[in-house]
Amino acid sequence: MIRRLALPLLLLAFAVFYLLPLATHGLWIPDETRYAQISQEMLLTGKWAAPHFMGIRYFEKPAAGYWMIALGQAIFGQNLFGVRFASALSTGLSILLVYWVSRRLWNDPQKSLVSSLLYMSFISIAALGGYANLDPQFTFWVNLTGVALWFCFDSTTRSARLGSWALLGLACGMGFMTKGFLAWLLPVLIALPYAIWQKRLRELLGYGLVAVLVAIIVSLPWALAVHLQEPDYWNFFFWHEHIQRFAGEDAQHAEPFWYYLPLLVAFSLPWIALLPSTLRQAWRDKRNANIGFVLLWLLMPLAFFSLAKGKLPAYILPCLLPLALLMGNTLADKLAQGRYRALRINGGLNLMIGLVVLLALTWFQLKKPVYAPGQENLSLVLVFTALFGWILVNLLQAAQPSRLWAAPVIGSWLLVALLPAALPHSVVYNKTPDQFIIDHLQELQPASALLSNDLGAASALAWRLARPDVTLYNTVGEVKYGLAYPDAGHHQVDTTQIQQWMNEARKKGSVGVVMRVKGEDERAEVALLPNDGKRYEQGNIVILIFPQVTP
Repeated sequence: MIRRLALPLLLLAFAVFYLLPLATHGLWIPDETRYAQISQEMLLTGKWAAPHFMGIRYFEKPAAGYWMIALGQAIFGQNLFGVRFASALSTGLSILLVYWVSRRLWNDPQKSLVSSLLYMSFISIAALGGYANLDPQFTFWVNLTGVALWFCFDSTTRSARLGSWALLGLACGMGFMTKGFLAWLLPVLIALPYAIWQKRLRELLGYGLVAVLVAIIVSLPWALAVHLQEPDYWNFFFWHEHIQRFAGEDAQHAEPFWYYLPLLVAFSLPWIALLPSTLRQAWRDKRNANIGFVLLWLLMPLAFFSLAKGKLPAYILPCLLPLALLMGNTLADKLAQGRYRALRINGGLNLMIGLVVLLALTWFQLKKPVYAPGQENLSLVLVFTALFGWILVNLLQAAQPSRLWAAPVIGSWLLVALLPAALPHSVVYNKTPDQFIIDHLQELQPASALLSNDLGAASALAWRLARPDVTLYNTVGEVKYGLAYPDAGHHQVDTTQIQQWMNEARKKGSVGVVMRVKGEDERAEVALLPNDGKRYEQGNIVILIFPQVTP
C-alpha cells in the first residue's frame, strides 16, 4: 500500500498545502515585489540576458531564476499565483528528489515516504515554497547536484554513470545561472572527500569532465550574451556578489561562526526532538558508504557557509534535504523497532511551544491588542485555528506515537497555509503595499509619471501597473550600482529637484505617487510635494494622486 499510494498522497498534500495558499496574501516587500517586477520586465521588454529592476541595471543575480518566475507569470498571469508558482514548483520537485534518492539509498518504501514527509513538513521549507524569490529554485538545483552525485557513485553501468554525471552538469549549470558560482563549488565539497575516502578519485577526475562539459554547454550561451550586452556584468557579479559577500572585511550580513547551528535546529521544526538520535545514529554508522555520503552532503556545505563572513538564513536550505534523509532513516528504524520515546518528547516539545505562543498571544490581545477588536476578527480566528490545530496534532503524537507519529505534519502545514492570511493589519498594510495599490489602480493607471521613495513600494507599483518607469525619490539602496551609469540619471530625483520635477511632470499629465512614511525623514519628503493631490493612507503607505496642471 505504501508503494502504491505514497506518491499520489504526496502530490495531493502538495496541491492542498502548497499551491492553494499562494494567492491568499499580497507580495511582501522588498523581496517578492522585486523578483516579481524584474521578471515581469523581462516579459514586457524582451530583454532576457541582463536583469533590470524598474529599468535600472541590476546585476546581483544571474538571469535563470527570473526566467522561471517570468514563465510562471506568462502561463498563469501576472498575479500572485503566477509570481509564486516557480518557488512552489521548485519545492515540489525537491520533495520528489527526497523520495527518489531515498529509494536508492535505503531501498525501503517506508523510509522514502517518511523522509519525504519530514522534508515537506519542515516549516522553513513549506514557508519558502510560497515565497517568491530565488532561494527555492537554487535549493532545488543544489539538491539535484547532491542526488546526481550519489547516482554517479552508486551506478553500476557505464551508461548509467555517464547519464548521472551529465545530470550533475545540468544541475550545476542551471544552479550557476540561478544564483552563481556556489552551484559549482558545493558538489565539489561533497564529491572530493567522498571519492578520496572511497578510493575513487580517479573515477571522479575522469567522469567529472562530463559534468564540467555539460555545465559549460548549459551556461555558456547566457554567459556570453550577458557579457556582450553588459561588459561590466561579470566584474560586478563576481567581486561584489561572491568575493566581497563571502570573504570581504566589509561582507554583507556578517555573523559569527556558530550562526547556522541554532538555525539548523530551528529549521528542523516540527521535528527538533529527532535531531539528537538522528545525528547519533548517523555518526555511529558513518563508515557505511550511503550514510557517510549523506553526512558529507550535510556537513560540508554547512561548514563552508559557517566559515564565510557574510551569512543569511536561506544559505543553509540545501542542508535540509540530507538532514531529512538521515532523520527519515532514523525515524523509520524507531518505528520498526517500537521505540517511541523521541516521538513522545517531540510531540510534547511542540505542544509546549504551541501553548506558550497561544498564551502569549491571548495575554497581548487582552492587555495590548495585536489585532484591532471588532475589525480583525477573521484574522484572529485564522491564527487561533492554526495554533489550536498545532496543539491538537502534537498532543496526538505525544499520546499515540505508534499510530499518529506523522501528526505534526498537519500542524506544520496549517501554520504555513493560514498564518500569512492571519497576520494583523499592522503588518499586512506595511509589508504588502500591492494590495493597497490595487484599491486605487483606476486612479494610478492613467498617470503619465510615477514616483516613490521606497524600493519595495516602487516595485509593487511598477508590477501592479506593468510599468517599469517609476522615478525613485530620494532613495538609492540596492540599485546604487545601476544608478551610477550615465544613462540612469532620469530614474531618480532628490529633495532639491523634486518640486521642479513635479511641475514638469504635471504639465504632461497626472502624477501617481506611492510613499512609505515611517519617520520624520519621510514626512519631510512628503511635505516637499504639492498639497493639492488626493491622499489615501493605509499603515505607513501613502498614495497621492496629483492632477495635470495646464501650462
